Amino acid sequence: QVQLVESGGGLVQTGGSLTLSCVASGRTGTMGWFRQAPGKEREFVAQINWSSSTTYYTQSVKGRFTISRDNAKNTVYLQMNSLKPEDTAVYYCNANPFTPWDTWDAGDYWGQGTQVTVSS
Repeated sequence: QVQLVESGGGLVQTGGSLTLSCVASGRTGTMGWFRQAPGKEREFVAQINWSSSTTYYTQSVKGRFTISRDNAKNTVYLQMNSLKPEDTAVYYCNANPFTPWDTWDAGDYWGQGTQVTVSS
């Protein structure tokens, strides 16, 4: 079983920056971030492999968001720059060591999420 605790969300103006953190316990493997905007389904944002050698982003955040991790701290981060109102959502991290990189998807356990609100 994996436990995940996200933090770092908040209210920021368009063009601003935030860094999200997620502390994990248990077996993690590839980790990622997802987000869910009001009235919408949860969507994939970014993923990173165990060694941090490979990352992948959804097109809408490429060049603006950076995912990283510190395995010694069991923590994954999401640095978000040039934020837009459409980035407003609850952000969740996830860990799934059982799915191959190319078809990676969320595991069964989720944290409580952290709210990011970008004002225009």
